[in-house]
Amino acid sequence: MSTVAPSVVEQPTTVHHVVAMPFPGRGHINPMMNLCKLLLSSKEPNLLITFVVTEEWLGYIGSDPKPENIRFATMPNGFVPPERLKAVDFPGFYEAAMTKMEAPFEQLLDRLQPPVRAILGDVELPWVIGVGNRRNIVVASLWTMPATFFSMLHHFHFFTRSRNLPLDLPKIDQDKHVDHIPGLSSAQVADLQTIFHENDLRVLQLAMECIATVSNSQHLLFTSSYELEPQAIDSLNAIFPFPVYPIGPAVPFLELEDNFSARSHDNPSYLQWLDSQPAGSVLYISLGSFLSVSGAQMDEIAAGLRDNGVRFLWVARGDSSSQLKERCGGMGIVLPWCEQLRVLCHSSIGGFWSHCGWNSTLDAAFAGVPMLTFPLFLDQVANSRLIVEEWRIGWRIKRSESGNDDILVTKEEISELVGRFMNLESGEVKELRERARGLKDSCHQAIAEGGSSHTNLDAFIRGISQSHGY
Repeated sequence: MSTVAPSVVEQPTTVHHVVAMPFPGRGHINPMMNLCKLLLSSKEPNLLITFVVTEEWLGYIGSDPKPENIRFATMPNGFVPPERLKAVDFPGFYEAAMTKMEAPFEQLLDRLQPPVRAILGDVELPWVIGVGNRRNIVVASLWTMPATFFSMLHHFHFFTRSRNLPLDLPKIDQDKHVDHIPGLSSAQVADLQTIFHENDLRVLQLAMECIATVSNSQHLLFTSSYELEPQAIDSLNAIFPFPVYPIGPAVPFLELEDNFSARSHDNPSYLQWLDSQPAGSVLYISLGSFLSVSGAQMDEIAAGLRDNGVRFLWVARGDSSSQLKERCGGMGIVLPWCEQLRVLCHSSIGGFWSHCGWNSTLDAAFAGVPMLTFPLFLDQVANSRLIVEEWRIGWRIKRSESGNDDILVTKEEISELVGRFMNLESGEVKELRERARGLKDSCHQAIAEGGSSHTNLDAFIRGISQSHGY
């Protein structure tokens, strides 16, 4: 693997040099890398992308395959807590990334050659916009959650600011009897109330501060497609004076064809197992790489799967992976990791039990797989509503009213729900799967030649290729 040295040999001035600065978390780095690969698959031959990560993250992804025109540059560890501490103190991790990485990033820019034409900056690193503006470099802000959630936070932020209200929706709702916020539906207000009740207020305050700075960038990119979120995209296009580009779904679909063509030579055991299962019979389960459910809930899920006898492939990270193998019975497999998109596109997969992280949601939409939604954090609540009520390709896993925070869903409830969801003879399930296939078709059309995302990507590349500052 290679990284950018303090000084590099200057390349021809015709090279359009783009610097990508993702937030230091897998849910941000992966979609940023997917976007960079999409940029390099375009008709613009002279793009060079410098992808900036901490030394810690270079150790995780430095050996991953990538195009030659993507090079890594690193900043030292120590500016943000290690990734393993993120779930322990996410507010502290979040705030450190937003406040301590600016100076080393600027020092890195001073060393880079050829001159930087544009910066791709994660919205949740708001200082990137200030750096670009001071240096007369075009900044394209990338939001790695749904446009719908961005729109919700944007409208709420300006609602509270215009009325000099605190960023505490439950308190506002109680004191001011708020039942309508301009630009938000009553359902979206209810989602925000849920999020504010269940999560650290400081994280939401920081997120909305990030949203507020986006108006100072020159482009806004979403990993979604227009077809997935037309109302939100139209709303944001009406708000901002600069281009808003949905360029997704920004999932690693460029690697799928190569992966499938190489399967005869490199076929992991879990894919061999999937090959042996009936079509549409396997439930894929993944509850995220950051926050996950409690150990007690994991036990209930395992018992419910065992009692039902459904086929499953469950990705459970950490120590829980080996423990769950012993509790789930013999109808499925438990892994610490898999190629998720490759698995979801397999013909034997019939459903996806998900925490509704946006990257996983896009994977499922691209693969045409129905979902059981179990949101845990921030945008996942809004994502669940998109899946269940807007796209109508999923069911909610309803939480128990028992008041026990450790056991949200019992093994009996899980067994019954999974049995209905994976029943291939059910008319309701057949309709669910048919709608999921329709969503898959719209995703594939968006990224195809002439599709909405393909057209947006070309327009964005033309914009940064022709720019000489702003």
